Amino acid sequence: MSLQKLKQRALTNPEVRVEYEKLDSEFDLIDKLLSMRTKAGLTQEQLAERMQTQKSNVSRLENGNTNPSWSTLLKYAYACGFELSLKPQKM
Repeated sequence: MSLQKLKQRALTNPEVRVEYEKLDSEFDLIDKLLSMRTKAGLTQEQLAERMQTQKSNVSRLENGNTNPSWSTLLKYAYACGFELSLKPQKM
């Protein structure tokens, strides 16, 4: 069974869906980080060097295995050539 089919099957369970949706903003942030680095054409190692940190720290950030500070997120974006800002939600 493919991962996508397994995910679809799991999300038919209402309890699983609720928990998954709670993580939606975290998944979105990770996608945005990866997109920035990809658009910048950087490896994790190159990005870490620009941020003056270790590759393992970049990896943990991109895998969602850390709770980054706003400062860390700003450094990541800046090192990729992007600006980071918070905007109000559209309702």
